[in-house]
Amino acid sequence: MKTLKNVLLINALSSGATGMGLVVFASPIAILFGLENSTAVSEVGIFLVVFSLLAFREGRRIHQNENMVKFIIALDIAWVVSSLLIIVLQLFNLTVIGYLAIGAVALWVAGMAYLQVHGLKRIAAA
Repeated sequence: MKTLKNVLLINALSSGATGMGLVVFASPIAILFGLENSTAVSEVGIFLVVFSLLAFREGRRIHQNENMVKFIIALDIAWVVSSLLIIVLQLFNLTVIGYLAIGAVALWVAGMAYLQVHGLKRIAAA
């Protein structure tokens, strides 16, 4: 899993699966998170599906584009920072389950970003 290609593909798979789940199950997830409207859940799901296509495309390349990988890492970091702000500031008045789920996903995304940074460094050093 340590190659940049594999990490990008795992990131794409996990993001795509999460995104599809959020789109398909938007209403039950919104209820679980304490939201009155499921639109935001669907929108986050759509974003993740688009992101997963970007990460998948880059992961399938024979030679990864350094700038595109940096963009993917920047999106991952933005996700983590946004998640932390939501949790720390208790934004959107979510349920405990909602905040825990956001935290769990943020940890996963942080791990993906970390592995992608190191994968990029390994390519640069080669």
